[in-house]
Amino acid sequence: MITYNTDNDLDLDAVIDLYRASTLGERRPIDDRERMSAMLKNDNLTITAWDQELLVGISRALSDFCYITYLSDLAVRASHQSQGIGKELIRRTQAAGGPKTTLLLLAAPAAERYYPHIGFTHHPEAWLLNPGDPVK
Repeated sequence: MITYNTDNDLDLDAVIDLYRASTLGERRPIDDRERMSAMLKNDNLTITAWDQELLVGISRALSDFCYITYLSDLAVRASHQSQGIGKELIRRTQAAGGPKTTLLLLAAPAAERYYPHIGFTHHPEAWLLNPGDPVK
């Protein structure tokens, strides 16, 4: 039975292990412990999924709890995917953000087909300024 918690006081090694086991580790700085620790410490909405003592899913977000919630990370262990855990993490993140809050995310290439399937609308007007890119 999967249980869910709202808490960002997590064991860093457990989180890094989850990211490695979910493919999200390919796009996150999992070998930079200081940066990963800061990522966990500085988000303001973290929801986790647990299979007994094993961390199997995480939703890390930033929210103002009234207008927008940016879902920066959604990870579910490959061994636990296709069980509705990601969908439940998103549902709980949306609910925690507040009833008038828009949920925004950038999809990983492998997950682009997943989000429309669960109700997200594609928004082509998103823009990125990557680290080191100057504002011109």
